[in-house]
Amino acid sequence: MNYFYKKIMQIDSLYNQVQLETFSYSQEWSEEPNKGEEKVKTINSEKEDENLTKEASDKNDVMKADFAITMTGQIVVTAGTVARVVAEWTGLPLTNFSQDEKVRFRGLGPELSGSIIGQPRAIQVISKSLLRYAAGMRNPDRPIGSFLLIGPTGVGKTELTKKIAEYLFGSQRSLIRLDMSEYMEKHTVSRLIGSPPGYVGYEEGGQLTDAVLTKPYSIVLFDEMEKAHPDVFNLLLQILDDGILSDSNGRLVSFANTIIFLTSNMGADTILTFCDNHPSRTDANETELKKELMPILETRFRPEFLNRLDEIVVFYPLNQDSINDIAFLMLQDVDDRLAEKGYSFLITSRLLNLIRREGFNPAYGARPLRRTITKWVEDPISETLLLDHPKLESGCTLLVDLDNPQSPKASQVLVLNPDDVKALRNPAEILKSASKQSVSNDES
Repeated sequence: MNYFYKKIMQIDSLYNQVQLETFSYSQEWSEEPNKGEEKVKTINSEKEDENLTKEASDKNDVMKADFAITMTGQIVVTAGTVARVVAEWTGLPLTNFSQDEKVRFRGLGPELSGSIIGQPRAIQVISKSLLRYAAGMRNPDRPIGSFLLIGPTGVGKTELTKKIAEYLFGSQRSLIRLDMSEYMEKHTVSRLIGSPPGYVGYEEGGQLTDAVLTKPYSIVLFDEMEKAHPDVFNLLLQILDDGILSDSNGRLVSFANTIIFLTSNMGADTILTFCDNHPSRTDANETELKKELMPILETRFRPEFLNRLDEIVVFYPLNQDSINDIAFLMLQDVDDRLAEKGYSFLITSRLLNLIRREGFNPAYGARPLRRTITKWVEDPISETLLLDHPKLESGCTLLVDLDNPQSPKASQVLVLNPDDVKALRNPAEILKSASKQSVSNDES
């Protein structure tokens, strides 16, 4: 009975989906015939040209005919409709139905290279490992891949997992992130698979197992793995070896369609020191670095655990060139958000150079850069938008510059109309003439 009930419910979902699409389509067309008649009247009144009038009338007739077909014709279930309903019921991403899996895996490396800056070797190692899966050269019962990402903070370890989830599985919501600082005690480990019968939280299920049951195609991220209780490693051994895990209700949860990532900051000081002494990133240098890192990792991770991982991926500290590229990506994100509001965005080279200098710190990665952009760019722009500047209107440009190039203490935002932007040959002159309308952001 359960089998037939599910089939009936799936057919009902298909019908509702198509009805909803047809209804929204019909609403659009229900307004079009009237619009067509108004167009005919307008042309008749404004122009005597019979050809134009006949053309408008013919278009109106076609719109009426299409509308009638939409309202009276049979509802058609397309492949796209089936894909959307199956994705909703099973948790499988829509990309699995709309794009060939091999094509997506082949394009993973170039896609990541455009958004993860300064880590080409890490991208190469992960892409090659996943290509082996796409080619069918991996055990189908094990996870798609399992990787331990080690390196200093702020170098892109977590960001990499987000981009892979978005590219392979269609959305960053396919990322299941578990912060291991919440699983440092023995009694907290049961939250991953659910509490045993008779204990509090038995009916709530496990945070890990329920998430994978809901989203079988997903990225599972164990963040700051060195903080986890040893019992967490026992669960991971089963996942990495057999690809399955039993929850508190006895259900077998398959991890065969997941990618396992573990991040750790262990050995960060060793990596920073090694990179200072060996600026070039060659295969020989990476092999030597891993030899130095293994004794450090073995103080926290057991050999049988490390031996089950596909790859141990080293993330290197970011250099000045990487920070410059990341600054461009972050400022592009600011530009995209302003474009949604109808504004353009410009920044002077002297402010950009200051942001790059202040945002560079090899020990902390790209996070200081984010705070620097917030201070010098996002905060003053936010003040300008909230103060209702008299020249602020759709299509204007926001130019951000230093208040005092010799000893900058804040940044200022100038609201420019299209004519001002065309005349923007000498930014210093425009800043001088428009200083009265600028908005200053006091340094906190």
